[in-house]
Amino acid sequence: MWEVLTIIGTIAFALSGAIVAMEEKYDLMGVYILGLVTAFGGGAVRNLLIGVPVSALWEQGSLFIFAIVVMTIAFLFPVILHQQWIKFGLLFDAIGLSAFAIQGAMYATDMGHPLSAVIVAAALTGTGGGMIRDVLAGRKPLFLQQEIYIVWTMVAGALIGLHVVTTPMGYIVLFVSVIILRMLSVHYKWQLPRRELKSFPEKTNTSL
Repeated sequence: MWEVLTIIGTIAFALSGAIVAMEEKYDLMGVYILGLVTAFGGGAVRNLLIGVPVSALWEQGSLFIFAIVVMTIAFLFPVILHQQWIKFGLLFDAIGLSAFAIQGAMYATDMGHPLSAVIVAAALTGTGGGMIRDVLAGRKPLFLQQEIYIVWTMVAGALIGLHVVTTPMGYIVLFVSVIILRMLSVHYKWQLPRRELKSFPEKTNTSL
C-alpha cells in the first residue's frame, strides 16, 4: 500500500513540477529540477524533521526513474500534455496531495512518533514539494493563499495518528476522500479566514 501511494504521488507531483516549469519557460534542466523538487522535496523536509537520514532519499532509485520518464514525456509532448493538464491538472494535484499526505503519516506512525509529529509529517509530505516548486518558479505558494489546501493533509494525518484508519481498505477510503475534498474545495472555493492589512504611504518630507 505504501509503495503504491508513493508511486502515485511521485508521478503526479513530478508531472505538476514539469508543467509549471514549462509554463515559466524553463529549459530541459529546469524542467527536471523543478519536477524532482516537487516530487521529492516534501519527503526530504519531512525526513529531516522526524529524524530520518537524508541519505534515505537516494535509496528511491526506481521512483527517480518514474519521475524522469514522466518529465521527459511531458517535455517531448508539451502541447498534448498541457491540454490534458488543463482538463485533469486539478485531479493530478489532488492525487499527489492525498497520496503523499497519507504516506507521510504512515511513515511517522510506523516510527512511533506522537500525533503532532504525524500531522506535521502528513502536511509537509503533501505540500512541501509544491511549496518549494512555487518558490523556485517565483509564485506564491498555493497552500498559503488559496483554498483549504493543507487542511486535508492534516485531517488525514490526524485520522492515521489517532489510529482511526489502520486497514488497507481504510487507507483507500481516506485516499479517495482527500482527493474528493480537495477538488470540492476548489470547485466551491472554500477558504480559511483571512485578514488583509493595507499599507499606508510614507509621509513625504517637505521640510527644507
